[in-house]
Amino acid sequence: MNATTQTNENQAQTPVCGGLVAYLQVDGAMKAAEFYKDAFGATIESFHPLDEQGRTMHIHLYINGSSLMLGDPYPDYGYPLEKPQAFTMLLPVDDIDFWWKRAVDAGLTVTMDLQVMFWGDRYGQLRDPFGVSWAMNAPVKG
Repeated sequence: MNATTQTNENQAQTPVCGGLVAYLQVDGAMKAAEFYKDAFGATIESFHPLDEQGRTMHIHLYINGSSLMLGDPYPDYGYPLEKPQAFTMLLPVDDIDFWWKRAVDAGLTVTMDLQVMFWGDRYGQLRDPFGVSWAMNAPVKG
């Protein structure tokens, strides 16, 4: 995909999946979308064209059956970059070892090793190069 030339003009609106959808502001939204393709198997469903500074106001991804929206900061329009904090993106998955390895191999940093938690599931946390905290959770297989 050539993000500098592709637009979604005249495309049908992509359905939003999930009952609650996060909209993350990251510095380099298209780079983050490409990173999430490698780390989480994301697909880029639609996006607004990049401006002359390489920014986009909107990217719609699918990850693990849910929608995730991304956008760049626009300080010149009153939307400065804010450091991600006080939230964690949770990926409930079936094959946690596969998802974990793919994320780590793509460049996420482990912040809490995978372990069986008090509620009985395997759980761990990671941080991506854009500062976003991610967690994975899966039932323990018997």
